[in-house]
Amino acid sequence: MADVAVDVTGVSGQMDTPPDVPKNLSFTRFLKVPSEFPDPKEWIQQQRQNVRPWLIFIQTSNFKAPPSIPRLSKRIMRNIEYFQANYLFVFLGLILYCLITSPLILLALAGTFYAGYKLNVRHVQQKKFVIFGRELTLAQQYGVVTLCSMPVYYMVGAHGAMFWVIGASMVIITLHAAFYNIEAILPRRDDEFPLLEEV
Repeated sequence: MADVAVDVTGVSGQMDTPPDVPKNLSFTRFLKVPSEFPDPKEWIQQQRQNVRPWLIFIQTSNFKAPPSIPRLSKRIMRNIEYFQANYLFVFLGLILYCLITSPLILLALAGTFYAGYKLNVRHVQQKKFVIFGRELTLAQQYGVVTLCSMPVYYMVGAHGAMFWVIGASMVIITLHAAFYNIEAILPRRDDEFPLLEEV
């Protein structure tokens, strides 16, 4: 290889070194849990308001193969953005189907929720829950119920049902998003997704 000479006479400036961050601090920052969670009732109500009409969602005349791979990725992202609430309810419908067809999972969930309800009633009545001479807070009691429920869920096959719901949701949502021609109801914008260029 030939030697290359670099002229450094025109280069000047001062570089500051980044501050040293202790390793344990950076790891705890990575695992930081958000301090505020949305109210579930308010979030579900907001999603219900964003549901697109179901007749448009399943209109078969809008299902077409994408003309190219770059257009496919744009179509999937636009469909997921536009039909997000519909896809959420498809996911919830698959969960409901799984619970109806698996009565043992339904019984295990009912047992867990009943135990949580009884713990909450006991907490409201100011009754203390003591295990091995130590008083447990309500959160710790819920943790014990959850920990005791896990083997029951495993025995009734909840892990298989969970992976079935996740897999079926991904397949159904991806197929719908890939083949639903969103340009039929929303005009195509050329400035959208500038990083996805057509070839």
